[in-house]
Amino acid sequence: MRADRLLQIMLLLQNNGKMTTRELAEALEVSDRTILRDMDALSAAGIPVISERGKTGGWKLIDRFRSSISGLTLDELKSLFILPSGELLEQLGIRPGGPEIRRKLAASMPLAVRNSAQQYLEKIYIDTGTWKPSGGGHTETLRQAMAALWEDRQLRIRYQKAGGETTDRVLCPLGLVAKGSAWYLVAMHADDEYRSYRVSRIVRADILPETFVRPTHFDLAAWWKASKEQFAAGLPRLEVRVLADPSIVGRMTFTERFVEIGEIGGAEEGGRVTAVLFFQTEEEAVRYVLGFGGKMRIISPESLIPLVVQEAKAAIAQHAAVPPSGQ
Repeated sequence: MRADRLLQIMLLLQNNGKMTTRELAEALEVSDRTILRDMDALSAAGIPVISERGKTGGWKLIDRFRSSISGLTLDELKSLFILPSGELLEQLGIRPGGPEIRRKLAASMPLAVRNSAQQYLEKIYIDTGTWKPSGGGHTETLRQAMAALWEDRQLRIRYQKAGGETTDRVLCPLGLVAKGSAWYLVAMHADDEYRSYRVSRIVRADILPETFVRPTHFDLAAWWKASKEQFAAGLPRLEVRVLADPSIVGRMTFTERFVEIGEIGGAEEGGRVTAVLFFQTEEEAVRYVLGFGGKMRIISPESLIPLVVQEAKAAIAQHAAVPPSGQ
């Protein structure tokens, strides 16, 4: 990509001061003629690149311009134009001024690469929020966690487990991770064990006067990735084989988060197709199958069939007990 190469030429001249046409061509793996054309393009774009003749000659940038070029590649410049989620920034108490910041960045960039990078501001937008606006009730907890995090202070939290039970814990906050629209606090315990806590489940957070020494070897991104992989590997995996009406295949591949489609086979007798699904629990499997009514039937495991029948009968009884409207 030519824009990328033009930026690389400027960075090479910035770092080396002066380079010959041959040196540039070898560094970029192009011909001398290509470098000469690129120099014409840079000059036409207003980049003050000059040529010095003689044994010690070569191409160079005028000194005043050299100091204004950063050591960023074109891909790195593009990444700066991909806006973070404004919602997440607001939750952190940071005013989301992304568009204005990137307009200033674009104004300071060489014209030769400005358009290529600026497209990422105009054509890509990242929204990590949910379709329905969240209540935002954990914002204060998030701010408390941040304050303790910046000051390396211990934090006492009251944490509510999934079953509703609450426990009090003292921990050393090491980082905050945004996963989708949820925040997680990664912390170290007195026994040097690392754990993560969903911020929305922290009922109360108090910053303690005690400080702690952050472990120098701890890498937040690496730990989170390993923790996530370990969690996923430990999830139960229930394989369910079903017969499905062809009309629902499209809906099946548009599944909820807990369903994984293994394979969809050819048509069986009656026109139905076989499919292999994976769930975390039997309850999820039963409710998923019932959601398709008579258009899906379980083949295996057969132990699920009585559970589906039982759940269906309970639903029928529930609705049969409701008198028709107007009676």
